[in-house]
Parts: sequence; structure tokens; C-alpha cells
Amino acid sequence: MGKTSTEMSNDKKLTFLGHLGELRQRLIRCVIAVIITSIISFIFAKQIFYILILPTGGINLIYVEMTEMIGTYMKVCLTSGIILAMPYLTYQFLMFVSPALTRKEKKYVYLILPWIALLFVGGVAFGYFILIPPATKFLITFGSDIATPQIRIGNYVSIVSRLLLAIGLAFEMPVVTTFLSRLGIITSKWLASKRKLAIISAFILAAIITPTFDPINQSLVAVPLIILYEMSIWLAKLVQRKEPREVTSLATPVS
Repeated sequence: MGKTSTEMSNDKKLTFLGHLGELRQRLIRCVIAVIITSIISFIFAKQIFYILILPTGGINLIYVEMTEMIGTYMKVCLTSGIILAMPYLTYQFLMFVSPALTRKEKKYVYLILPWIALLFVGGVAFGYFILIPPATKFLITFGSDIATPQIRIGNYVSIVSRLLLAIGLAFEMPVVTTFLSRLGIITSKWLASKRKLAIISAFILAAIITPTFDPINQSLVAVPLIILYEMSIWLAKLVQRKEPREVTSLATPVS
């Protein structure tokens, strides 16, 4: 005998509750991982501060509130903890969605994990060595002939940590698009049809990420994002399925 509508509804509820339970467990693991990496970052907090301050060229940073330095310490440790834990956080996310994938598709998940870590580190390195030095120089020297700059350490750390995280995540674009293309969810033609929108979005995102109004600094972010998007189109064309999935495909035909 087939199941009644009530039994089918109960099965769906159990399945839904099972997914919620798994999501809760993976979120707890992610939180524990961030706590552990943040503690490790706290041990090396002085070295991390030195690395973050190095691009300023030795300018003296100040703090003007009693609790500002403590808050800055916590922010540096938490941001460093998230950066260190990012490969594990990504792994937990992929494992959460893996039950919806076939056995062959799960192999792709394991193949892209090292690339996710490498591109994230590459993005952070690009932000630190290429973007931060000119951005901080512009901000510190702008108007210095009128007033003496006294930069609060809390403000400096907020700007730099936000920038490094954003650039690191933006550099994940080729891996994500390649993975989705291999699953048949998107195609290279669909990506190519959105090229103009991607270019505009790159400059908008660059304006949000960069702390300056200087078009040169914004271009330092926008141009690599556009190059990464073009790389994503090429990689998607290289690995995409011959026929994309019918149900989940986001691709639209190009006229």
C-alpha cells in the first residue's frame, strides 16, 4: 500500500528537520573552528599587527578611547581567524550541499578545495601587496599639507581587514563559476552574455571595497575582477557539460 498524504507530510517534516539538524552541526563546527583560529591569532597578535601596519611606511597610529585597543585586538584576531579558517568553512558548506550531488559531482568538490584555498590566499596577498600600499599612501598624504594626520588604529584595522577579506572572496570567482559550469548550472555563453553587467559590477564593487575615491586605486581592484571574470568564461567553456541541467540551469540563450 502507498503512503497516505499524512505519512508523506511527516516524512517531509523529518527530512526538513534532518537538514536543519545537519546545518546546526556544521554551523557549530564552523564557529568552533573560527574560535580556535582566533585564539591562535591572538597568540601571534603582535606579529599580525606589525604585518598590517607595515604598508603605512612606519606612521604612528594612535588610539583615543580606553577600550579602543582591546576592541581592535579582538577585531584583528577574529578577522585573522576567519581568514585562517576559510578553507574549512568552505569545506563545511560544500559538504552540506553534497547530498544533492552525484558521486561524480562530489569528486569535483574535492578537486576544487585546494584551488579555493589558493585563490583566497592569492586574493589576500594581492590586496596586501598591490592595493593597500597605494591606498594608504593616498589617504594619509591627502590634505597633509593642511593638517597633520593622526590615524586611529581602530579605523585603520577596520579598513584593511575589510579590504583583505573582500578581495580574498572576490578571487574565488573562477573556482565557483568553473564548479557551477561543470555541474551544468551555468554555461560560458550565459557568462559571456552578462559581460557588460559584470564590468559595471566590478567597478561598483571596487568603489565599495576601496576606501578611497581615487579612480586609480579603484581600477586596481576593478581590472583584476574583470580579468577573473574573463578567466571564468574561458574555464567554464573548457569544463562545461555538453547539455546543461534543465531544472537548475541559470543559463539563457544568447541571441
